[in-house]
Amino acid sequence: MGTALAAAIAILAVMPSALGEAWVCAKSVEGMSRNPEMYSKLRSNMIVACALVETTAIYAFVTALMMIFVMN
Repeated sequence: MGTALAAAIAILAVMPSALGEAWVCAKSVEGMSRNPEMYSKLRSNMIVACALVETTAIYAFVTALMMIFVMN
């Protein structure tokens, strides 16, 4: 029971990660619409930022899997 609860708490770290990724994408699209000549620079920065934000979710997922399968 305790392991499942710990894994659920670890997965809760995914929610702020998803919100952060959505915010990065929204602001990049907003910047692209305001200044179309910056499209290529904003797009590449957005991809890097989304990759960095996504690692938080991956770490939380791996932590939850380790709690479920390794700590049992």
